[in-house]
Amino acid sequence: MNFWEYLGTRHQQLLVDAYQHASAVFQCMVVATLIGVVVGVVTYRTAWAANLATLTTSTILTMPSLALIGLLIPVVGLGVAPTVIALTLYGLLPITRNAIVGLRGVDPALVDAARGIGMSRTMRLLRIELPLAWPPILTGIRVATQMLMGIAAIAAYASGPGLGNEIFRGLASLGSKNALNQVLAGTLGIIVLALLFDAAYVLIGRLTIPRGIRD
Repeated sequence: MNFWEYLGTRHQQLLVDAYQHASAVFQCMVVATLIGVVVGVVTYRTAWAANLATLTTSTILTMPSLALIGLLIPVVGLGVAPTVIALTLYGLLPITRNAIVGLRGVDPALVDAARGIGMSRTMRLLRIELPLAWPPILTGIRVATQMLMGIAAIAAYASGPGLGNEIFRGLASLGSKNALNQVLAGTLGIIVLALLFDAAYVLIGRLTIPRGIRD
């Protein structure tokens, strides 16, 4: 059968796989964002701490995804757990680095002015520094999400959820009539999800970043 016929007969399973793929990436991005921003807040004031945070997250990102997932399987087993851990770790670098860069880029005069009117350090962070650092943080989230969309496909190696299962099934049955259809369906599905997520981030940026900062 041709590709469009394959989509017609397999659309329900593909939609389930796409939902699981998007859900896994979204949930891991939420966790990675929380961890990355907290690490950025804790370390950005001290050069050695910021460098250590960036170096650590960079080191994680250099590990091949298949190798990391393979190392996690004996520890946490197959399925969702190794997928969540791996995706969260891989998402940390862009967010942590951009959080540090964004917080360091806040005009010290604004922070001094806030201190002068009696704002506590926590209030300055929440009301001045983090809002002004939000544009680069959002950029880090966008970059991390695009990476995780592709890396999540590798999670099928550990029986993880998502469109990677479609790709792996196709690769395992190369030569059969639907092998290429399976690989193509999984790959195009991931591309579509990545584009949809990125469009959502653009919308979030327009809604949450003041025009003066955005421009």
